[in-house]
Amino acid sequence: MATKLAAECIFCKIIKGEIPSFKIHETAHSFAFFDIGPLSEGHALVIPKHHAEKMHELPDEFLADAMPVAKKIALAIGADNYNILQNNGRLAHQEVPHVHFHVIPKPNEEEGLTIGWPAKKADFDKLKELVSKVKI
Repeated sequence: MATKLAAECIFCKIIKGEIPSFKIHETAHSFAFFDIGPLSEGHALVIPKHHAEKMHELPDEFLADAMPVAKKIALAIGADNYNILQNNGRLAHQEVPHVHFHVIPKPNEEEGLTIGWPAKKADFDKLKELVSKVKI
């Protein structure tokens, strides 16, 4: 599928070179650069060269390219501990409405991504019901 970019999207403008970035890697389907509001040194973004707001709207070939790029970045920056973060929708903390993957090194307790994980006890009957509804 051909690359599709949106005129007013900040990430599409970065891909097109209309806004400068600290580019670290580029493929036919992905563009990667350092975040200018990093959570830690080496915090990078991998953005598909196809404008889609949410991951399920993105063609598979762009998704297939993004993770190997994220892996290369994690290796190149020498991150032993790191997070790969991808949010879909404003309620899920997506700030820019263009699919993107954060590669966030976690060098110590203070730097990098901090997560609260409010886990709850699962209702097994509801899980069985959900399994019967979800067929992929």
